[in-house]
Amino acid sequence: MKTYSAKPSEVDRKWYVIDADGIVLGRLAALIAIRLRGKHKPMFTPHIDCGDNIVVVNAEKVRLTGRKLADKYYFWHTGHPGGLKKRSAGAILDGKHPERLIIKAVERMINRSPLGRRQMRKLHVYAGGDHPHQAQGPETLDVAAMNPKNKRSA
Repeated sequence: MKTYSAKPSEVDRKWYVIDADGIVLGRLAALIAIRLRGKHKPMFTPHIDCGDNIVVVNAEKVRLTGRKLADKYYFWHTGHPGGLKKRSAGAILDGKHPERLIIKAVERMINRSPLGRRQMRKLHVYAGGDHPHQAQGPETLDVAAMNPKNKRSA
């Protein structure tokens, strides 16, 4: 018996819409990372981009459990001496670009390679409830119904 290896021409990519309203960030990011990689498909091949396109709406309404809004920090360095900066997850969520919280969470679950960068280009995150990808005919993926722990109320 031979191991099946998918070819790029054989990959069938679908479009999915996920409503992030009330969904726990880490659980959402893990599910998105699996779908972007294509690990949910039986034809998964590690060196081929088998994943689907994911559109996430209502990114500003994502939930963090515990005290993560105040205690979880994202760090970056400006490149200058003493240039270490940080911003809390709550500040990012309340700021101008709340979608960056989901993008960063998924980015850290995807492989850091040319293949991973190609997979991340298939992720489209929007802070509000509308998106410009209606022409692709995306299916709705109900993450809240998959597991009761996925959705938390305020």
